[in-house]
Amino acid sequence: MKNFIVILLVLFLSISCKKEVVKQPEKLIEKEKMIDIMYDLSLLEAMRYQKPLSLDSLENDPTKFILKKYKVDSLQFAQNNMYYASDYDNYKDMFDEVNKRISVNERAADSLAKIEEKKAAKANKKKAEISKDSLKKTVQKINVDSIKRAHMQMQDRRKKL
Repeated sequence: MKNFIVILLVLFLSISCKKEVVKQPEKLIEKEKMIDIMYDLSLLEAMRYQKPLSLDSLENDPTKFILKKYKVDSLQFAQNNMYYASDYDNYKDMFDEVNKRISVNERAADSLAKIEEKKAAKANKKKAEISKDSLKKTVQKINVDSIKRAHMQMQDRRKKL
């Protein structure tokens, strides 16, 4: 009898632990598509944090644009987000994938920024060289010999007068 109660208690606990906290939504968004949406929304939030006025000038809500891009409405996204969030390990893996994408794009953006800085520095250096060359050319045009010659001609004119 004691064994029966213990077996019944273990069976009851195992069945109750497997119960889903959140039911699967009718229109389940695929995991990869959900990761894409989360990635775009993360970029959007980063933009809002870095330059809040840049997104305030838009008349439309950028979040709606992203959901429209993936053909998902806000209710469907909220239900799916809640469903995926109910499984902590799976949700964490999804966010790890989003973070990995962000870090890859961050490295790419940093390298592009460095390339642009090098180009700008090169352009500034060329401008400085051009201005130095133009000064040298101006100095070369006004040759010391020509000044002496002009000075000597002036003295000769004075003597003649």
